[in-house]
Parts: sequence; structure tokens; C-alpha cells
Amino acid sequence: MEHIPSFNELIEKSIIDYWDLDALTDYKGKTLQYHDVARKIEKLHIMFEASGVEKGDKIAICGRNSASWAASFLAILTYGAVAVPILHEFTPEQIHNIVNHSDAKLLFVGDVVATQIDATKMLGLEGIIYIPDYSLVLSRTDKLTYAREHLNEEFGRRFPKFFRPEHVHYYHEQSPDELALINYTSGTTGRSKGVMLPYRSLWSNSDFAKHVLGDVVKPGSNVISILPMAHMYGMAFEFLYEFLSGVHIYYLTRIPSPAIISQALQEVKPIIMIAVPLVIEKIIRKKVFPKIQNNRMRILLNMPVINKKVREKIREQVYQAFGGNLYEIIIGGAALNGEIESFLRHIDFPYTVGYGATECGPIICYRDWHTFVKGSCGQAALHQEVRIDSSDPQNIPGEILTKGPNVLLGYYKNEEATQQAIDKDGWFHTGDLGLMDSDGNVFIKGRSKNMLLGSNGQNIYPEEIEDKLNSLPLVNECLIIQSGDKLIGLVHPDYDEAQNLGLNAEDIKNIMEENRRQLNEIIPAYCKVSEIRIQEEEFEKTPKKSIKRFLYTE
Repeated sequence: MEHIPSFNELIEKSIIDYWDLDALTDYKGKTLQYHDVARKIEKLHIMFEASGVEKGDKIAICGRNSASWAASFLAILTYGAVAVPILHEFTPEQIHNIVNHSDAKLLFVGDVVATQIDATKMLGLEGIIYIPDYSLVLSRTDKLTYAREHLNEEFGRRFPKFFRPEHVHYYHEQSPDELALINYTSGTTGRSKGVMLPYRSLWSNSDFAKHVLGDVVKPGSNVISILPMAHMYGMAFEFLYEFLSGVHIYYLTRIPSPAIISQALQEVKPIIMIAVPLVIEKIIRKKVFPKIQNNRMRILLNMPVINKKVREKIREQVYQAFGGNLYEIIIGGAALNGEIESFLRHIDFPYTVGYGATECGPIICYRDWHTFVKGSCGQAALHQEVRIDSSDPQNIPGEILTKGPNVLLGYYKNEEATQQAIDKDGWFHTGDLGLMDSDGNVFIKGRSKNMLLGSNGQNIYPEEIEDKLNSLPLVNECLIIQSGDKLIGLVHPDYDEAQNLGLNAEDIKNIMEENRRQLNEIIPAYCKVSEIRIQEEEFEKTPKKSIKRFLYTE
């Protein structure tokens, strides 16, 4: 194994090297420079220490992206505690489950989450800390209460003159295999798996990004953070890599609608953009297609002589729509819509599609846009090996396997799932099917895990929604499918029961609409089902009696 430097040392080094540069900005709000982040880290360390947090203790963090969220996360790592980032869109019940399952001692909460959760459902917590100002929402120990009340006084005692770069030199020294964070792939206890990522995974992902983008992304460059930091894709490539590189990160603290994203792109002019397909598709459909889908443009695009000039003009328009300063857009999380990909390719736009998994923190495959092969998701990323478990990987799809420092330690408190995911030779079994060409480009042919992707990169597990829908009145069996960015429930009603109750087709329809309303009240907003379609016949099933899902997907 190659030498792996200490990740916390890299955090320390970037703080010292970029001391007076802008680091984290809440879009339309305040900016923290690297030295401000260092002060926040220091204060939180004082608070952790005084309240009895020990190295290895779990500290959860749940709230919308913000500069203070990022600083809290860095403070947890550099103290030597284990971070448990939780998607703020999870329901209160899911948040309680994760906090309890992870054995978190403290919980940081954002302004919205603070009003939704119920501390009496999380009895293992010693305290709840408010992300915007690190005040205490709840303290269950005198030590924590005292530590927070005397925090500024203690900080002043330790650094009587000024807080300077030389004071940043005793961050927790970790070994590469030490546990850094636990990331939960979903919120329900039944299916929830806490992915244990070691420091080597964080280092390897950042080192990969430095390797492929280091010539472009420089100290002082700007990026926008759109994806939730509690998701490994946003965590690794819109936060950690940038922070280690002296980059200025802008957080879109409100829900990033296409309108807000478009406006921020114009003002921030990011050097790279990390996105899920739906964000890109929406911006292009709303901002670009209306301008070029008239007959005049169509005719010009089909004339070989004019074609090139027209294409360059369109490319420039799309380029400006993304701020006009982009090196490339990196798309991940799901396949890009074919029509949009062909359009981007046609105008020679700098986009690339990568592939990853939470379990690899996240990167598995990537290629720079110059050499990216359309329809693929790149080649094995730096430090990772990738192979297809198939007798003929170029023609017969097989499971995608990967090995290297990115790979998880295992699932928290779930030895069985760990054994299934990582084989005795250290290969991680992704559960995704793919092909690989002779150059090592990987083409995904299906997610055997059935996962869907929400519009902001959230993982949606249809089985979890089906689980809840199945328990509602007159639902005999059901499937959740995705159509564009909407989720649709296909339901085969219980016709016998309906007949017993003397209900007609119209009644069944009304009951299903009521079911949809009830279902949407108990699941996170990004899982909302927008329509229920009635399936007259029973679903076709495998010998194992599971529904043949692929027959019904849009």
C-alpha cells in the first residue's frame, strides 16, 4: 500500500497556507475566511473537551448546507471524534433512528431540523447544538452547560493576544484505517446501513480530485455547493477537496431551485460544477432549449456550412448559462438523459459523467471531459481498481467490483451486510451491473439495487416507499417508478375486498388518491409520490415471487 498522509494534517496545512483567503460563504450571507474556520474549530474543540467528549465518540450533524455546518464537521474530524452526517430532508423519525443507531453523543442541528426533532426519542444524546451559533438547544450534563457558558472566556484565556497560524498544530493524528465518519445510506432502521468510511477514503477521494483537477482548480477559485454535504458526493467534491485546495465555497443555503442555482452561477462563476443529472437537465430545458428550438435555428443547425458557427454560438450560450468560467461539469449519481447528453456532445460542451457509491466515499470511475466516452461513466479512478464480474466483460454485463483505499471498513453494527459487500480479497461488490470496453471505460447497465435518484442527489429506495404504501387500504401490491423527476405509484388494488365493500372503479380511484395523500405525509419531501396509477392485472413475478421490476420502469 502506498504511503497515505494524515488527512487531518492536510486540513491543518490548508488552514495555515490559506489563512487570509475566503473559505466558506453562505450565499447572500456571511463569509468565513480560513482563519475564521480555524477559530470555530478551536472553540468547538474546547467545548468537546470540557464536556467530556472522547476520541472515537460519535457526533451527528443534521441541517441544510452552510458555512457553520462545514466548520462543525471539520471540528469533529480534527478532534478525533467520528462524524455522522445526516440528510436534513429525512423525517424526524429517520433522524431519531440514525442518531440512536450510531450511538451519537452530541447532535448538531440546523434551524429547520431543530424545530422538527424530539429529544425524548434520542435518550443517548448528551446535548443538541444549534449549527448557526453553536448555542445549546439541549444539555443533559452540567459539564456541557458549563463548557458552553464559559466558552469565550476559556478561548480568551488560551489565546490572550491573538489566535494565530502557529496555534493550529495539534489536530488529532489518525491512522489511514481509522474510522472518520459513518454515512447512512437511508433513514429507516429496517434498511438503514451505516457506511463506515476511514480516513484513507477521504484522503484518496481528495487526492484523486487534486490529480485530475489540480491544474484548473486553484487557491481563490470559486465553487457552488448544490448537493447536500451529508451526501458523500457533495461532501467529497464540493467541500473537502475544495477546502484542502484553498477554494472559496458558496453554500446555497435555501432549497436550491433551478432559478436560485441559475442566479448563483451568474454571480459566483464557478470553476467546476458538481451535479446530478436532473439539475443540468432542468437548466438546459428552461434556459437553453427555448432559445434554440425554433424553426430558424433548426434549419441553420442542419446546414453543414453554417452548422459549426451556430453550434459555437449555442455552446457559448450554454456556457454563459453556467457562469461562463467552467472548466467542466461533473455529473454523477445517475445516468444523464440521452437527449441532453447528445445535445451537449453535439455542441462540444465540457461535461463528464462519473460513477461512485457511498461505500467508496464516493468515487469509483471518472474521465476528464476531453477523453470521456459518451454513454460511459469513465474509467477506474486514481487509487482504485475496477473489474466486471463476467466471463466476457465487453459483451456480457456483470457486477461492478472495486478495490482500493476508497473502500469502506464495513457497515456499522451489521457484520452480515459487511460480509456480503466486501469479499475475502477486499473487493467491494457494488450491486450495479456493467460492461467494460478494451480501454477500461465502464458502461452501467442497471442498478441491481433499484435505487432511484432525487432531484438534489438524494438516494431514493423504492422498496421503502412501497413498504409503506402496501400497508394502506385496498393496496394489494405496488411498485414505485420514476418518470422524469416525478415518482409514480403503480397499484394493483385488492378487488375482492372492494367487491365485498360494494365499491366501484370510481371509489377505488378516490381511495387511492387518499392513500397517496397519507403516504406523502409519512415520507421525506423528496420521496413524494405525485400520482397513483391503477394496475388492473397482477404484476408479473419471478419464481421467488418478487415483482419483475424492470418490466414496469418507464
